[in-house]
Amino acid sequence: MNGNDNLYNPAEMFKDWIQKSGRAQSEFMKSFGSLMTDQSTQTFNPLDTLKEVSDNTKQVQSDLMQNMSSMQNQGMNTMFSLGQMLPSFMNWGAYKTTVGSNGRISIPEAERNALKLSEGDLVQVIIFPIAKKSKARGVKN
Repeated sequence: MNGNDNLYNPAEMFKDWIQKSGRAQSEFMKSFGSLMTDQSTQTFNPLDTLKEVSDNTKQVQSDLMQNMSSMQNQGMNTMFSLGQMLPSFMNWGAYKTTVGSNGRISIPEAERNALKLSEGDLVQVIIFPIAKKSKARGVKN
């Protein structure tokens, strides 16, 4: 099983959402600011200003809803992917063992029976060292 099959990354999605929202807000502020600072060269028409602000607000809200919808879609896809992977999680086990002579490890009988393993079956081993054995005091953390 490869842990890289899941493309859903909430941190990246949130970062992207913040950047897009920030850009939209920045554009809004630029437009609104330019309207307020350029009053000397233009005649100020409140209806046009209100329409432009309204259009910009509508666009920002649309972008926000699109971003949220995208996040929800990716979340749902991830949930369904996890549901499809769940049966494969029933075919693995985790246990503690010690390294024996010549670097050998053994799978306890209960785990072999639960996983329906027999001699000659090919298995994947992933090693997570838990503690080192010290000659003077037994196990060292």
